[in-house]
Amino acid sequence: MPSEPSRLHDTWITSDRAVPSRFVRPLMRFTRVEAAGGVVLLVAAIAAVVWANSPGGESYDRFWETHLTLRVGGFEFDESLKHVVNDALMTIFFFVVGLEIKRELVVGELNDRKRAALPAIAAVGGMVLPALIFTFFALQQGGEATRGWGIPMATDIAFSVGVLSLLGKRVSVGGKLFLLALAIADDIGAIVVIAVFYTSDLSSVSLLAALAGLAVVWSASKVGIRSMAFYGAAGVVIWFFVFESGVHATLAGVALGFLTPVHAWYGDSEYHRRARWIIGQYDMDSSSPKRRERVDDHALALSNVSRESVSPLDRIERILHPWSSFVIVPVFALANAGVRFTDIDLGEAVVSSVALGVGLGLTIGKALGIFAATWLAVRLGLGKLPKHTGWNQIFGLAAIAGIGFTVSLFVTELAFTTPMLVDEAKIGIFVGSAAAGVLGWLILRRGGGSEARSTSLEAGAPRAGIETADDLAGAPTD
Repeated sequence: MPSEPSRLHDTWITSDRAVPSRFVRPLMRFTRVEAAGGVVLLVAAIAAVVWANSPGGESYDRFWETHLTLRVGGFEFDESLKHVVNDALMTIFFFVVGLEIKRELVVGELNDRKRAALPAIAAVGGMVLPALIFTFFALQQGGEATRGWGIPMATDIAFSVGVLSLLGKRVSVGGKLFLLALAIADDIGAIVVIAVFYTSDLSSVSLLAALAGLAVVWSASKVGIRSMAFYGAAGVVIWFFVFESGVHATLAGVALGFLTPVHAWYGDSEYHRRARWIIGQYDMDSSSPKRRERVDDHALALSNVSRESVSPLDRIERILHPWSSFVIVPVFALANAGVRFTDIDLGEAVVSSVALGVGLGLTIGKALGIFAATWLAVRLGLGKLPKHTGWNQIFGLAAIAGIGFTVSLFVTELAFTTPMLVDEAKIGIFVGSAAAGVLGWLILRRGGGSEARSTSLEAGAPRAGIETADDLAGAPTD
């Protein structure tokens, strides 16, 4: 096996079709960061539980309820640290999610109606059945408990990719892309649910101001404004108006992600032409009194061409994605995953309507909903399975999609105000996500290998391409 995967006309050959390297490289970089970030996220979640249940566990709630106050003129921002994390820092997380959704919609698995149909339909099944299962249990309790139907609907990409990374070649490339596309479609659904069903009273003036700000950002990108300082400042203003509007402030990040250009200012041929011209103008005469000045000018010009030959989406995601995965999401888990088991009857909490609804929704609802929707879509001819990905792998991947940690915790904080319901939902998330991960891992560990190992190149294609998931994971990222 070559140390660096070969390329054919700038195209990576995968198990089922040729995929442009401009999609594969960012995708593989994204999955590597997510997988590593999942480890940090797990450590942060465990730390939150240990902290909350330590002898000084009262400090956990006290610390996160500490208020941060900022006054500028007539404006005053006064929120607890927990709300700062959930409303402000998590905006960056949702911005990165928005960037990845935009990439998928424009150049990825969701940019073609036929290819997008199967994961999109599967995602719908994986959202509807968990919500129905939760509602069945929550109706027995009634009241505020029924508001949590959105909790078991989401898939945590970091933990899901982390489990897949443990399986290596046992999961085909097509299977991995299917799960990633499904998770992205799932994120779109979760964003819609948050925007429509978990929004407080609306302020039409602030909402219109936020929409006007988004229109300014869109117009600026169309007329060629490239300053990141401008867009950063505009983003802060838009976030503030969304925060004031009653729509959850993190949706500002999603909207800005959707508006970020996915294509570079200069294409490949234009980059090479301009770079060659600039280098050709370089004056090698060391005796020239203006040599240093010319070197600086040429270097700056070449730097500008290089920068504008990478899409704004790629540049921003390279910077923010590690911060999101390794800092923001773990801090969110640290602020939200703490459950004081000493304050509750754990036996009663585990079998409560909310915990059962969430846990069974994630473990059973996700697996059966995704599998049934996928089977129905294939049966009706609305989509077809990725090559070298059989039904056993689909069921294992569907089970792994039941890991719903980050967004499930996020929706929990939006759905409930009663501390007992929040704790019960978190217990359901912990148990359900863990069970889903173990179930999916066991299914794919025992039965997925033969399907993935049968991966081969399409007929007539050279054998110098990427043939397995590990080869694909080894694709260069720079």
